Amino acid sequence: MKTIAIIGAGNLGLSIAEGLHQNGYQLHLSRRKLPALAAWAERPNVNVFSANASAVTDAHIVIIAVQPRHLQAVLSEIKEALTADQVVVSTAAGYGLDRLESLLGNQQPLLRAMPNTAISVKASMTTLSANASGQPHIEAVKELFDCVGQTLLIDEEQMQAATVLCASGIAFWLRLIRASTQGGVEMGFESETALKMATQTAFGAAQLLLSSGHHPEAEIDRVTTPKGCTITGLNVMEHQGMSSAFIQGLTASFEKINELKKQ
Repeated sequence: MKTIAIIGAGNLGLSIAEGLHQNGYQLHLSRRKLPALAAWAERPNVNVFSANASAVTDAHIVIIAVQPRHLQAVLSEIKEALTADQVVVSTAAGYGLDRLESLLGNQQPLLRAMPNTAISVKASMTTLSANASGQPHIEAVKELFDCVGQTLLIDEEQMQAATVLCASGIAFWLRLIRASTQGGVEMGFESETALKMATQTAFGAAQLLLSSGHHPEAEIDRVTTPKGCTITGLNVMEHQGMSSAFIQGLTASFEKINELKKQ
């Protein structure tokens, strides 16, 4: 049984822990306010700690799930407790492998993981990248995050773009669902009913693509008919700049995250 330490067992850390626990991993969870982990302390195969350095002892993989502003302090705390064969995985946005190596050394197996908030319902799109020492451990880490969604290995230089497309992307898609809900209300549905219809329809669209592997336009062609209501609605949306606005929003977000990385 592999032991996984999760440093910073807050919302993200506990979402990861839930998926891993259900798949039989031994967990070491750390959090400053230990009473917040009281319920977890009662679970089998779970140990809780208030000291981060204690939590990493005997762990095969150490997941750092803290905010970027806390990362350097946390790494300093656990550095002396780490061994050369332990794999360290950081979820901190904008904190590159080069910066991690400057604190822990390039011999330490290091990976970056960028999940999104759908991890709480085991539907995250998580991207991974690794330093040279971390390369042999990619499959082991991928196996962990596959417990809470889907996982994709990418070059680290693409991690900023992945943050926009997947992590920020959750907010973008939620805004589209909200817009669809508002349209449903305008057409006469109660808000709760419109939201349910819009949400399930968005879920169905995603499932169609995931299951079939088709390009979105192939599925759109199955819905549109000559002079029909679907193509009429789509054309009005495009005339108003729907696709263009969405793409511009993505690129603006990408420019912003690159500015923040330089600070």
